[in-house]
Amino acid sequence: MARRRHKRRTHIGAQNGPSNGVSAVSAATRGPKTMVIRMGAGEVGPSVSQLVKDVRSMMEPGTASRLKERKSNRLRDYTTMAGPLGVSHLLLFSRSSTGNTNLRLALFPRGPTLHFRVEKYSLCKDVRKALRHPKGGGKEYLSPPLLVMNNFISAEGDSKSKPSVPKHLETLSTTIFQSLFPPISPQSTPLSSVRRVLLLDRQAPTSSATAGAMHEADASPYVLNLRHYAIVTKPTGLSRGVRRLNAAERMLKERASRKGMPNLGNLEDVAEYILDPSAAGGGFTSGSESEMDTDAEVEVTDIQHKKVLSRKQAEVAQKVEGDGQQRGTGVQKRAVKLVELGPRMTLRMTKVEEGVCGGKVMWHEYLNKSEDEIREMEKVWETRKREKAERKRIQRENVERKRRPEASGEEVLDGAEEDVLSDAYSDDNEDRDSDASEAAGPAKPEE
Repeated sequence: MARRRHKRRTHIGAQNGPSNGVSAVSAATRGPKTMVIRMGAGEVGPSVSQLVKDVRSMMEPGTASRLKERKSNRLRDYTTMAGPLGVSHLLLFSRSSTGNTNLRLALFPRGPTLHFRVEKYSLCKDVRKALRHPKGGGKEYLSPPLLVMNNFISAEGDSKSKPSVPKHLETLSTTIFQSLFPPISPQSTPLSSVRRVLLLDRQAPTSSATAGAMHEADASPYVLNLRHYAIVTKPTGLSRGVRRLNAAERMLKERASRKGMPNLGNLEDVAEYILDPSAAGGGFTSGSESEMDTDAEVEVTDIQHKKVLSRKQAEVAQKVEGDGQQRGTGVQKRAVKLVELGPRMTLRMTKVEEGVCGGKVMWHEYLNKSEDEIREMEKVWETRKREKAERKRIQRENVERKRRPEASGEEVLDGAEEDVLSDAYSDDNEDRDSDASEAAGPAKPEE
């Protein structure tokens, strides 16, 4: 006779966490983490799929670069796993029925969500083809990029555009973009760790008179231009030959190929290579060749590795310093250049809403509601909040009832988190609302 199965599966689950109440992912959630997701993986097309891969490389290292989506995956599947993995931001790419590419930037777990329409974009491979000397992928993606934001807060005179973005929403969007990457302290962050720059430039809002004569895409009050660059630094004030010798030294240390190394076999002294223009094809050939085409020059402190000295060596070093012998300052001038990595995107904000992709609309580009309509919507959302609180109370009572031993001899189940089922129920309700809003299609401007 087969053994009778005892039902042990329940939403209560098992208590596998640490006894002191500290979360297992607390150490991993110190910095922001992102998920770049394709909603409807088989429907967005190959170009948007490649754009998602490029955005994941841009968000490195704090992103899920090997995330695999399925066509059947829903938003609830990702939000369920975002909490245990310590994800703080969700970037959702999708394509509408009209062919528009949309981006939703959601702050997990409580929102808000910024809705963008991707007006234009260029992939990384297209950017590399347009450059004469493209920058390959190397150690640049081991550290997060430096975020540079321009013109995010509009001036007082720029608020004449209709519909204008309120000031508190401009501040909110600025805070959300700043939270995408860990903060950088100028005093403690080494300059060698900053290898990339992410530039977000907001186009200046246009006035209503000018917007009527312009194209609809150019008349939007909130349009962002996204650019991604690699920072390249080279020492200045050196001849071409010396720069090639420095490059050859790095090649030997990295055990790279010997291609590009100067041939000094026919020379008696290295000074001939540096001073003679015809020696080994290097040296000073002209004044312009010795200078780099630079955008800026900065002074960088040279990184010097300190050795552990014995007692005798430390006494000798102190004696040398006491005799007045000065060492080098360790400061060198370097030329800073930016090489574009891609991708490029032009983002147009269309909507701001509370919650994660399902909540009260805080601002909409096309729909303008009157004061009476706003009050009616406030009543609707208050009713929804009361109903949600009532559902949570009922589910909490059900969980407590299952925990208590019954006189009828029913088996007592081990309990863990009370709000798992209630949160799942509320997430299901929010997904139903978001699916209904997406099925309605893009909003049309009022006449």
